[in-house]
Amino acid sequence: MATGYIIRKNEFYDSVFLMRVAKRITEQPGVQQSAALMATEKNKILLADIHLTGAEIDAASPGDLIVAVIADNDQIVRAALDHLDDWLRRDQAGSSEPAPRTLDAALARQPSSNLAVISVPGEYAAREARQALERGLNVFLFSSNVALEDELSLKQFARARGLIVMGPDCGTAIISGIGIGFANVVRRGPIGVIGAAGTGLQEFTTQVHHAGSGISHALGTGGRDLSDAVGGISALSALDALERDAATKVIAIVSKPPGAQTLARLTERMSQCNKPVVACLIGIRDELPGANIRFRVARTLDEAAMLAVQIANGKPSTSPNPIFNLQSLISSHRARLSPKQKYMRGVFAGGTFCYQAQQILCDAGVVVHSNAPIAGNVALQNARQSVEHTIVDMGAEEFTDGRAHPMIDATLRRERILAEARDPQVAVLLLDFILGYNASAEPVGDLIDVIKQARERGIVIVASVCGTEGDPQGLHRQSKLLQDVGVIVLPSSEQAARAAGLIASGR
Repeated sequence: MATGYIIRKNEFYDSVFLMRVAKRITEQPGVQQSAALMATEKNKILLADIHLTGAEIDAASPGDLIVAVIADNDQIVRAALDHLDDWLRRDQAGSSEPAPRTLDAALARQPSSNLAVISVPGEYAAREARQALERGLNVFLFSSNVALEDELSLKQFARARGLIVMGPDCGTAIISGIGIGFANVVRRGPIGVIGAAGTGLQEFTTQVHHAGSGISHALGTGGRDLSDAVGGISALSALDALERDAATKVIAIVSKPPGAQTLARLTERMSQCNKPVVACLIGIRDELPGANIRFRVARTLDEAAMLAVQIANGKPSTSPNPIFNLQSLISSHRARLSPKQKYMRGVFAGGTFCYQAQQILCDAGVVVHSNAPIAGNVALQNARQSVEHTIVDMGAEEFTDGRAHPMIDATLRRERILAEARDPQVAVLLLDFILGYNASAEPVGDLIDVIKQARERGIVIVASVCGTEGDPQGLHRQSKLLQDVGVIVLPSSEQAARAAGLIASGR
């Protein structure tokens, strides 16, 4: 094994771009691991964790770029680093002029802008966000690891000025048909949606698209927004904005369980909204005041999308991709399982899909272990070791700290799928694949070889593909790749979770 690195002084790139750079380098023959990141103190610790240290790294400043490679031999390391300019230029092809280096320079070029997209290391993100807010810009804050007190301060500052902070750790938004972050290509239409969950927004918007309707705007808030510590500031601001928006006829809210105080505040605000509201708060079992009178409540993302489309159309709506005969499907697959095979394992890229699958299985009386358990389920002692029925969110911090999200880099998912396939007690693997801008160019292709290995061991694989035909990866093509190797592909994450649970439990 050989290692090496390059430091570029005062050469800044955003984290999403650097994730893709690292992924492309890692895909080269003989490369075991790579990292492309800015030289913040936290990132230096991450490099040290993979045994990459040195005086130059210690001396590097947060504005410096570090690209490191671990490979089979020195020649491969050198070849990868010698072509660094090619890796860094690849996404910039076609650019007619250099990108602005400061916010003021960007505003001078585009003075009519009203939104800043910020993707810098977390310890610097709050400062950049505040500068944007001070200039009257709304903020899409992709950066993670922003301190809670900074998030609260930014959101209070924004709300007082009639602005909104989407984030931090906001992965998805669609503004007037333009996707930001991880977003799918969906038609425009009368339904606006607010989401404290990125993949939840993606699933909702694509299901609305498949049902024949469209999205006016999809506004992310960041995962902590609906906690009692933040109080739903961005969600309430987004609700105000969609209520005022002439193009929005129906408003939907999708989220993991809010804090109790925030839920009460949100419920009161939904009851007062002068437009129809559909709320999908995954994991909430209690009856909400005003539910199904002042606003509608959906248990799943599928139900939320169908309700919103029905209200927008003024008539009942059904999915254009109805689930096929599960009873015969389940019976045929169960008949081929050995007596030892009795457990289901879910290996998810989408955190919302992990939550929703747990809720579906809890409703069916199936206890699940998870690194992100909902009420009634069991926390894994070791996120890297499955126990009985296990569903894992591979996008959680313990897997993504210092490396790309699994929607971009499938390396850790590959390893986990292989580990599950080697367990003789595993009957079913439940997988999700998420298409759209900034996701992997080949979400299925990245995993197809390990999926084949799992199938060869007699494991049933059930999957959903979140996306549309308009996405760069192509919904039909990605689905067919899975079907061609014997994977059961269902039209939504909800339906995939139900099928997997039924096959594993025999109910």
